[in-house]
Formats: sequence, structure tokens, C-alpha cells
Amino acid sequence: MSRYNYTFQGYDEAKMAHAVGISLPISPKQAVEICNYLKHRSIKSAKAIIARVREMKQAIPFKRFNKNVGHKPGIAAGRYPQHATREILKLIASAEANAHNKGIIGELYISHMNAHRAPPQPRSGRTPGEAKRAHVEITVMAQVEENITEKKKAVSSKGTKVSQ
Repeated sequence: MSRYNYTFQGYDEAKMAHAVGISLPISPKQAVEICNYLKHRSIKSAKAIIARVREMKQAIPFKRFNKNVGHKPGIAAGRYPQHATREILKLIASAEANAHNKGIIGELYISHMNAHRAPPQPRSGRTPGEAKRAHVEITVMAQVEENITEKKKAVSSKGTKVSQ
């Protein structure tokens, strides 16, 4: 039994790998937006997106926490969260390594990814405050070719008309 309660239900030990970041020093709002944007993407495309965000060539769209957030090219409200993407990239690499250690082969994709607010870290100094923290959870699984072909057949059969 695991030490943490995961929010992802239906975890299959044989097909999935998991990584959890507890009390990461990133803004929970930025973590939520990054997780929503990277969810259901392949590991390869998620790493490419994070690399483009780090180079400030692609912005992460802010759909929920977008008050006073400026528009970016090609999207509405968005930002380039440098520090948060660095922490999430480490977590994606950890989930990928966990999958390889379990023997999960094939194209990996992010089946579940979410972020929650963590207890704040007290700071000291002349004007003490509290540092923002976030819990981030990632579940990856191998993309199965059989499921992809079945979905393509189902979509193509819906699009064709049957004449009688």
C-alpha cells in the first residue's frame, strides 16, 4: 500500500507508472494551468512544449487563473512560467524513469496529471510571509496500438453513411 492517497482512480500496476511531487516550490495556480495543458499528451510532445516555453517561444494558456494576464501570440491569456515548468519537467522525467524501471515499453503518454495547493512554507525576515507550494501528481502509461486502431475504426464508421 502506498503512503500517499492518489487522486487518480483505476491505477493498473502493470500498465502505468506514477510520480508525485510533494510541496514543490511553485505556484499552485501555475501548476494547475501547466497540468491542464500537458494532460493527455505524449511524453515527447510534453517535453518539447516545455522546452519551447523555457525559450519563451510558446506560452501556456491560462484558462482558469487569467485575471490581469496579457494575451500571447496565437492564444488568449497566457504566460511563460519558467520555474514551474522546470520543476514539472523533473517530475515528468521521474515518471518516465519509473515506467522504464517497471518494464513498460512503447510510446508513453500522460494519462493523468493534476496539481493541488500544499501547505505554505513560512519565511522569515523583515517582512515575513508564506511561500507558495504545490503538490503535483503524474501518471503515465504506454500507448497501445490496438486501442488506437479500434478508435480510428470507430470514428471512421461514424462518419460514413450506410445506404439501404
